[in-house]
Amino acid sequence: MGYFPGSDIEKDFPILSTVFEDGCKLVYLDSAATTQKPRCVIERITRFYESENANVSRGAHKLGATATSEYAKARETVARFIGAKPEELIFTSGATESINAIAYGWGEENIHQGDEIVVLVSEHHSNFIPWQQLAKRRGANFKIVDVKPDGTVDLNEFKKIVTSRTKIVAFAHVTNTFGVIHPVREMIEIAHSKGAVAVIDGAQSVPHILTDVKEIGMDFLAFSGHKMLGPMGIGGLYILKDRMSEMRPFFTGGGMIDRVNDDSTDFAQPPEEYEAGTPNVAGAVGLATAVEYLEKVGMDHVLDNDQTLLEYAYKKLDRVKGLTLYGTRDFEKRVGVLSFNIEGVHPHDVATILDAHGVAVRSGHHCAQPLMKHLGIFYTARASFYIYNKKEDIDILVDAIKDVKERFS
Repeated sequence: MGYFPGSDIEKDFPILSTVFEDGCKLVYLDSAATTQKPRCVIERITRFYESENANVSRGAHKLGATATSEYAKARETVARFIGAKPEELIFTSGATESINAIAYGWGEENIHQGDEIVVLVSEHHSNFIPWQQLAKRRGANFKIVDVKPDGTVDLNEFKKIVTSRTKIVAFAHVTNTFGVIHPVREMIEIAHSKGAVAVIDGAQSVPHILTDVKEIGMDFLAFSGHKMLGPMGIGGLYILKDRMSEMRPFFTGGGMIDRVNDDSTDFAQPPEEYEAGTPNVAGAVGLATAVEYLEKVGMDHVLDNDQTLLEYAYKKLDRVKGLTLYGTRDFEKRVGVLSFNIEGVHPHDVATILDAHGVAVRSGHHCAQPLMKHLGIFYTARASFYIYNKKEDIDILVDAIKDVKERFS
């Protein structure tokens, strides 16, 4: 392939050639919500359903053997991508299910009255509500660490809140609101020094940053395939081997058992123990193909493209009066997420006018209402970039924002 992100790579994504009825070309800047899919991923999923479709593990026929083999290969590929062993990777429907699997599977077994669960105020609801509700069920103390106005974490404040009673520390490696990269290694070290486990929401980091779970020292890592060029409905959960022995399966049923007796069940060995029911095999092989695509591009190039576009956008938008940009201006601590507000204009109106220019962005609270309340804002507009975006897309975004200002002036 040999493409560098932002160049001709967009030709690999069929949807990016879309031209709307009004003549506007699609400028897709909503990749933090979901990424577009390259042709190779679409074709791989199609090939599975056309020529390999069967259930896995139990079929004594050629199609069953093929599906089982491809599913195992997919697990090996995705596990390698995050520096894990295949038996440490559980396929789930996405990061939300992965985090709930930890909350129920590990949390219900290990959290007791008076224990502490610590999260950041900037967490996506999917990494906030499960811990809030676990604390309620188990009588634990739910503690929230504030972030600075630029979205970064104060490690000294973090150290104060994590105590010897803390059992779980949960935070995103990269925030979905401002794209801030947290100092994950240092935060995990603080958690471990107090005897707590670290749950990392990697929904926004795994697609943008080369991730090695062993080198970083994670206990758990949750991520979603659809935010990294893969299909919807598939994701991953890395579980450190020591943590697996401390938890029980979240779901139970077929496919995850060794022997079922009238009054007891012996579960299979991981990862099967945590994958009850028919797995999303097409999703898994599609995600593995997406991983191989990203490996060819190079994760260093992915992050470099993010930061190059973000810095370029800031230089352009700093000239626009009445525009507020959120997040640290240390672009080495950011991925390609640009949250902003225009004075006197609701973000939904901003997004609607941008859409008239063919520019797709997100508007709202971005599933981060505690953060919005903490910062004293209600909503923002959010543009988010990925490997298929380039500076020309930023230019179109800037012109569209100027049109918003003209319309509301």
